[in-house]
Amino acid sequence: VQLQACGGGLVQTGGFLRLSCAASGRAFSTYAMAWFRQAPGKEREFVATISGAGGSTNYPDSVKGRFTISRDNAKNAVYLQMNSLTPEDTAVYYCAAGHFPVTRVGAYIHWGQGTQVTVSS
Repeated sequence: VQLQACGGGLVQTGGFLRLSCAASGRAFSTYAMAWFRQAPGKEREFVATISGAGGSTNYPDSVKGRFTISRDNAKNAVYLQMNSLTPEDTAVYYCAAGHFPVTRVGAYIHWGQGTQVTVSS
């Protein structure tokens, strides 16, 4: 499956963005989907994951209550709604597909190209 992420941009602290990730290929609904992010000089960090049917989601404490992952299997798309953004959320955001909705980077086998999110103070 090929992934294409978009929706990043520049936003002020407290603002919001909605990232989208379009998938091509078959059997999208069989994949768990996730968002990760990577800031300059830092390791890639787990942000959110959602199961294939969309019934299970998981977030780290750093974004819980502010970010929401969702998917539309009819459109082969996954989304990340990001609210109450802070400068610490500044990073390149990647969508990824894997067999299980886990937090480990290495568990995901397909990756999008990334979209830049910059939050100004």
